[in-house]
Amino acid sequence: MRFVLAPDSFKESISAKNAALAMKKGILAVFPNAECEIVPMADGGEGTVESLVSMENGELIKTEVIGPLGQKVNAEFGLLKKEKTAIIEMASASGIELINKEQRNPLVTTTYGTGQLIKQALDNGVTRILIGIGGSATNDGGVGMLQALGVSFKDQNGAELSWGGGALNQLRTIDISGLDKRIKDVQIDVACDVTNPLIGANGASAIFGPQKGATPDMVVQLDQNLAHYAEMIKKELAIDIADAEGAGAAGGLGAGLMAFLNARLRKGVELVIEYTGLEQRIIGADFVFTGEGSIDGQTLFGKTPFGVASIAKKHSVPVIAFAGRIGKGVEPLYENGFSSIVGILKGVTSLDEALALGEENLAFATENVCRILRIK
Repeated sequence: MRFVLAPDSFKESISAKNAALAMKKGILAVFPNAECEIVPMADGGEGTVESLVSMENGELIKTEVIGPLGQKVNAEFGLLKKEKTAIIEMASASGIELINKEQRNPLVTTTYGTGQLIKQALDNGVTRILIGIGGSATNDGGVGMLQALGVSFKDQNGAELSWGGGALNQLRTIDISGLDKRIKDVQIDVACDVTNPLIGANGASAIFGPQKGATPDMVVQLDQNLAHYAEMIKKELAIDIADAEGAGAAGGLGAGLMAFLNARLRKGVELVIEYTGLEQRIIGADFVFTGEGSIDGQTLFGKTPFGVASIAKKHSVPVIAFAGRIGKGVEPLYENGFSSIVGILKGVTSLDEALALGEENLAFATENVCRILRIK
């Protein structure tokens, strides 16, 4: 029998790779000669670097970059040498978790460190970059990132703009002549699961600004600044980015990536599926096992197990999903590729205990499912 094991991480409990290994342990306890293909999954957010690096025997490159408040932070990105591919999580360099809640201020936070990670990826000779842009602390339209890559944004006095979304209203000229020339030879994919435009009631500032520390007055200011930024991009580059789907992601980083780096924005799980070659691995399998910490009605809207099940359904391969918690609204999943959804807890327990025993519980649940499959 051949099993493809493609779980996401079980948040705060099991990494995607360890979840797959726990599944393998349960399978081999019943089918000792089974072939288990491990394909750790992610949705483009936290854990994407770890999943793809472990999948492809890649390398983690640790480095020091400029953090969201201009401080030095330790960041990392993944390098898949065989594929000449870099995997970057912008949160590693410019994430909201890098600064204390009381210090969060999108008027001054910058994506400069994300640009530094891209530059270091280029230094390693990559021809493809996957960037996950969730968890940002910024609202600067990607200007900091672009400054790190050689783009110049100047005010009316010819001075370079200071960092942060609060400075964008001072923008008068954009000079892309210094943009790192290697960018044109690199395909940049952006894992982005939001469709918000850059400005307006559903834009970057209004929807995401408050969680980054923006007051109502700051939201108005930031939105006006991004509108000016969009006008300048239209004037200087002849690109209308204001209403593009996903332009508002990560405080407008989506706009900067699309307008200046010709990046393409895609759903995170779709990109991870593509990068891992999951579909080719599923063809001819007997079963696909997937899962994550919680499965409920929201899983249908682009979560990792749904992405995996959609691919398996194309090739008529049964999918069994495992979860620490099964919430309301899962019934439609059975019509969209899921054969069964299995909770892994052995009984009533505290959250701390459930998280601590995640691997053990997942292996046990997998073994029991395989015992049922053996009866068949």
